[in-house]
Amino acid sequence: MKPRVLVVDDEERMASVVAMALARAGYECETCTSGDAALAAVEARGADTVVTDWRMPGMDGIELLRRLHAKRPALPVILITAHGSVPSAVAAMREGAFDYLTKPFDNDELRALVGRALDLTRLERENRYLRQEVASRYAPDAMVAESARSKDLLDLVRRVAPSKATVLIQGESGTGKELVARLLHYWSDRVGQPFVAVNCKAFAEGVLESELFGHEKGAFTGAAAARAGCFERAQGGTLFLDEIGEVSLDFQAKLLRVLQEGEVLRVGGTQARRVDVRVVAATNRVLRDEVQAGRFRDDLFFRLNVIPVQLAPLRERREDILPLVQHFLDRHAAGGGRRLTIAPDAERAIAEHAWPGNVRELENVLERAVVLARAAAIVPEDLLLEQTLGPSAAQRPAVDTSGTLQECLDRAAEARIRAALEAAQGQRVEAARALGIERTTLYRMMKRLGME
Repeated sequence: MKPRVLVVDDEERMASVVAMALARAGYECETCTSGDAALAAVEARGADTVVTDWRMPGMDGIELLRRLHAKRPALPVILITAHGSVPSAVAAMREGAFDYLTKPFDNDELRALVGRALDLTRLERENRYLRQEVASRYAPDAMVAESARSKDLLDLVRRVAPSKATVLIQGESGTGKELVARLLHYWSDRVGQPFVAVNCKAFAEGVLESELFGHEKGAFTGAAAARAGCFERAQGGTLFLDEIGEVSLDFQAKLLRVLQEGEVLRVGGTQARRVDVRVVAATNRVLRDEVQAGRFRDDLFFRLNVIPVQLAPLRERREDILPLVQHFLDRHAAGGGRRLTIAPDAERAIAEHAWPGNVRELENVLERAVVLARAAAIVPEDLLLEQTLGPSAAQRPAVDTSGTLQECLDRAAEARIRAALEAAQGQRVEAARALGIERTTLYRMMKRLGME
């Protein structure tokens, strides 16, 4: 849609001239000859910015500005006056005007000023959307915490989030360690600053050093330009070091120095750089055992373990399972354009499952069930859990059960998708319709299963 500009001037000809100049820049313009008409137009049809004459009979531009901002504080208002002066500019800015122009003005200047005002409107809208998205994901009432252990965890996170102390999160894979790290960031006064996440296991040792600390130009083959590391990119915010138990003893010594000194030295550099970063580390190992085995430095462990956070596996907080099921079902069913429920026998199967993959496994199962469900209610067969594959091996078709449980379940989902694509002669839109999901959901599933 074209940006919408409201032009207000008691001289109809002047309003038309301004509107014509802005229309040539691709804006949708509406003209009004009074402040009252402008207020009514904004209320009825909205506006992305307002360009108004300063001096008008009745309601002048300043009064119109005040009344517009009383209802829409973020709406940019540009004032046009034939009596431009420093005092009038100061008065306009004090009242919250975006800027002002003095007659006679250049059309290019007008268009450039309106363009900047519209950029502000767009950024404000994007920021509002992002704030709403973050709040919906990380606000306390958006978190699923029915069990006593989960409620205690959230209470701990809320209490330690404002501090600068390092946090060590330990728990099995899939228990939500990164989510807790993001909560620590969101509930702290660093929320407006970067949150940078690094999986330490994903990099070779030499690459990890460059990734975290940065490098100077020519530090190694391929270093064509200097590059800031994650510590510098997280300046003022939070750095999340996942899989910290996987790094080597040599690298642990370098990391310890950074944590103790608050400075990083880029690879190939000679000048240390100060960093203000809150570090949150996570591991699925028991680091005390790693220390005793000589695989992890005890001084680094104590430096990271200032505030320990232990996440319980899903099997130890079963009160959370069904609320999590509903949470994930709402998310994935809505994304697929479906309205689904869970049949009672499917609920029982979910409640009795061991969930070795914890919350991540539960979400994957629900996403898959949304794809596989034939009816409005998800039944045990849609879940593809081990205990719901059938009454007996003799009654089941031959199933490839090699590999991990996740690999087995993914093969079943892939087979169902391939069958739908074959029946639809390769037409993905038709296949998605037959599977009862949105086309984008099908594309996402196919990409994850390596079918593209």
